[in-house]
Amino acid sequence: MVSRVIPVQAFDLVIFGGTGDLAQRKILPALFRRHCAGQLPQDARILGAARGDLGSDGYRDLVRRALQDESGATDLAMRAAELERFLARLDYLAIDATETAGWRALAQQLGLPTTDRVRVFYFSVGPTLFAPLAEQIWAHELADDHTRIVVEKPFGHDLASAKALNRTLASHFDESQIYRIDHYLGKETVQNLMAIRFGNMLFEPLWNSQYVDHIQITVAESVGVSGRESYYDKSGAMRDMMQNHLMQLLCLIAMEPPAKFDPDAVRDEKLKVIRALEPVEPHHIVRGQYTSVEGAEPGADLSYRETAGDPRSTTESYVALKAHISNWRWAGTPFYLRTGKRLVARSSVINVFFKDAPHSIFGADAGRHANLLTIRLQPDEGITLKVTIKEPGPGGMRLIDVPLDMSFAQALGADIDGAPDAYERLITDVIRGNQTLFMRGDEVEAAWAWTDPIIAGWTSRGDVPKPYDSGSTGPGDADLLMRRDQREWRGINP
Repeated sequence: MVSRVIPVQAFDLVIFGGTGDLAQRKILPALFRRHCAGQLPQDARILGAARGDLGSDGYRDLVRRALQDESGATDLAMRAAELERFLARLDYLAIDATETAGWRALAQQLGLPTTDRVRVFYFSVGPTLFAPLAEQIWAHELADDHTRIVVEKPFGHDLASAKALNRTLASHFDESQIYRIDHYLGKETVQNLMAIRFGNMLFEPLWNSQYVDHIQITVAESVGVSGRESYYDKSGAMRDMMQNHLMQLLCLIAMEPPAKFDPDAVRDEKLKVIRALEPVEPHHIVRGQYTSVEGAEPGADLSYRETAGDPRSTTESYVALKAHISNWRWAGTPFYLRTGKRLVARSSVINVFFKDAPHSIFGADAGRHANLLTIRLQPDEGITLKVTIKEPGPGGMRLIDVPLDMSFAQALGADIDGAPDAYERLITDVIRGNQTLFMRGDEVEAAWAWTDPIIAGWTSRGDVPKPYDSGSTGPGDADLLMRRDQREWRGINP
């Protein structure tokens, strides 16, 4: 297999918050890797913008250090010439989103008002600055038909704030210019969900409530909230993960086949899934909050409340729920979703449990057997299909389950190792003008419309998250949620 690298057209990329953590850890390393791959044209320019008065040379030094931290000094030394060429693309301007200083200089730097280059403004800042930045760009006439804006999550805190932000952006930009980024959608294996669904005749005829017993979606993290505690304690797992990342996975698993693979056709089908979600009953939700564990490594034994600095915090670091989709394809098939911090391992996986055969010809001694499709998103990306065979040896027909296991790394070799990461793919999609992997405004609002009543319900009831040990699989009540339906969670494996 040979992967092709197709250069994007000439562009100017302005990173607001260009000195921040996200820019240093994700955005700039992604751009550097695309530069090294030969995908950035020679005249592509990258401009960092933040409040500090670094100057361009100071900014290049900061980026150099960030790339060393990300790539390692030895690896970067092997690409020293490419590094210098990449740094030569960079400039810097001191700009405050709420002040007028610096904006005229930005226009001059971009060569305005006459230019036909793609112009991307990346909002790598806190959500309170999204609207002010959009207004400043418009007020200083920095936007034209070639302009795109990239908005990081969280896109709103609830339905009302999401609608208000959508209105502000829509008053200055067309929906085709707004790229609401969810890095999960840029992952190679997440995109493979559509290929598995719609590229294989083997699965699609069985992908409905007649044959599927239930589906489990798990996004488990082994890390805590350290470093993000001020944001996380105002959001929690429901807003931070369930409303966006897990919602997107649910949509890709449950959506109808789009008429064609283009942005609005795909997003239309995802929107139908969200709007078909039934309200979640209170007894179908479990919230948890991790506690400390004696004997843990130093620095890893703090409880959520200790990390957040609030001994009475009721913010959840874990949530599990049972969802139903009211449409012809999925009526009666439950979807179990769970996500949490400080769990036993880092793992993102989708398990599709097929129903038992309607009648067994092998007798009671053969046991009950059903097929299971496991799609591993991270780590060790791949697919496992559990099938039933005869156990080798004499003594009658004894059935056992064996996996047909395919690891992407083994099957694709160097091609998967060299595949662009999520931010690399998504940034180049922005430059190309491809919105397929980005959320549309009505999709975001529909997700909040489903999420808000859940949060309002446990707030009105005064629910307190159930404690669970760091390094466990979550609170015991999540297991009871499944056992009431005579089911069990699949294990969380690294």
